Amino acid sequence: MAQINFGGVLENVVTRDEFPLAKAQELLKNETIAVIGYGVQGPGQSLNMRDNGINVIIGQRRGGLSWDKAVRDGWVPGKNLFELEEALEKATIVQYLLSDAGQIQAWPTVKKHLSQGKTLYFSHGFGITFNERSGIIPPADVDVILVAPKGSGTSLRRLFVEGKGINSSYAVYQDYTGKAAEKAMALGIAIGSGYLFETNFRNEVYSDLTGERGTLMGAIAGIMEAQYNLLRKRGHSPSEAFNETVEELTQSLMPLIAEKGMDWMFANTSTTAQRGALDWKNKFRDAVAPVFEELYDAVISGNEAQRSIDSNSQPDYRVKLEAELKEIRESEMWLTGKAVRQLRP
Repeated sequence: MAQINFGGVLENVVTRDEFPLAKAQELLKNETIAVIGYGVQGPGQSLNMRDNGINVIIGQRRGGLSWDKAVRDGWVPGKNLFELEEALEKATIVQYLLSDAGQIQAWPTVKKHLSQGKTLYFSHGFGITFNERSGIIPPADVDVILVAPKGSGTSLRRLFVEGKGINSSYAVYQDYTGKAAEKAMALGIAIGSGYLFETNFRNEVYSDLTGERGTLMGAIAGIMEAQYNLLRKRGHSPSEAFNETVEELTQSLMPLIAEKGMDWMFANTSTTAQRGALDWKNKFRDAVAPVFEELYDAVISGNEAQRSIDSNSQPDYRVKLEAELKEIRESEMWLTGKAVRQLRP
């Protein structure tokens, strides 16, 4: 484990140099890892582990869309693709990658297969942190760990195939065997993480829920809509409004910021853009700071968790979700975006 200086704060991180894949393979050689859930994170994590020579099986309901997707991805029924309970019985490590609502629903089945010495693995701290609401309370004689890639399962897989990796956090909630941290690090390397940084279940879920609702999705979507709508109202064409709001940001600036940082971006724009961005940055920061305070308070109070549980457990959840997504998909802004994307060379 190395100590890295992040903006003046020393943190412990695990890199591939210190914890090479060969070490992870050795530590996991006698384990059977059952990936439960083949939706958002399941495919990327399981395929990366399979390619890295780890003994992985999939537990999924036969005949569903995710079962069919697993078959298309090369998982073979009866060999490394099983019904949920059969996979749980075979597993020494259970990677619990269902949605938060799905985890709550399946927990009674999963819990009865968590025999002494097994490992329960999460990629989100939701169910454990809010266990008074989720009912997910693991037995005392199992290890409980977390590895949370800081990106989608799709990105985790794509970057792995490219020889790269997404950074992940890792945490230990319960260390029954004395080897929980070592297993978390090994699994983090096995799924293709770029590097691993230490956290705990509570901090992971607090930061994750804030990020999803904030700069990762909610805030950025809202800011884009606000700017696009303003430009349209002031007489700009859909193409111009979209290009100035989304296309330039995502296709040109964000890759450069990811590569070189925002300080470089400020230093390498026109003097007009530079002056304006510097002048307006703090106004936007100060305007949204109270919203972020409100958001974080809603997260740590459990209100956001309860809202997710209540909403996602409704029988018509998918219907209501599709109606909300359709409103976004069929808005002028994102119909324009579809046309713009088709025009990219």
